[in-house]
Amino acid sequence: MANSLLFKAFIYLLMAVIFIYVAVQSKGETIWNPTTLIFAAVATLAFGVALRLLGKYFRIKKKK
Repeated sequence: MANSLLFKAFIYLLMAVIFIYVAVQSKGETIWNPTTLIFAAVATLAFGVALRLLGKYFRIKKKK
């Protein structure tokens, strides 16, 4: 289970980086357009999930 948590955390980090890249590429005259904000919000959530999974992975690893 611990290995799958680490893999999932890596996938979520990768998704967050991709969403940030797409948000930067989709900006127009200003960054305050809805598309950029939605991509940034999704990236923030993905980073949050990745950090929680990494924390859980290290807690499980520490118990062993």
